[in-house]
Amino acid sequence: MDKKFIESVKKDLIGRRETILTSLAEQSDDMKRLIKTVAAGDVIDVASDAVDRTLLDSLSSQDAARLQLIDNALDRIRQGKYGVCVKCGKDIPQQRLKALPYALMCVNCASEEERKRR
Repeated sequence: MDKKFIESVKKDLIGRRETILTSLAEQSDDMKRLIKTVAAGDVIDVASDAVDRTLLDSLSSQDAARLQLIDNALDRIRQGKYGVCVKCGKDIPQQRLKALPYALMCVNCASEEERKRR
């Protein structure tokens, strides 16, 4: 795989990683504020805050999963295995990696895995 492309992807992945970490840190502050509001608020505030907390937890979970995928992609770059499908061993097309830089599988294998999960 082209070294220039891999360096570009690496920069993109590091940028995405930093964005997620910043977002998680901000959500943590938001969570602290919500907890204080619940302790001092009325019933309507408590219900509203419960929804907000659930949403924040969900976002944190999604961000944490994406962060793991990004870290795995960075590890594959360091190991020289980036861009190779973990299932079939074929090269993942650059167009797919541009769209989803932490892709583990080629389109065919990813589609097959998705069908199995349904």
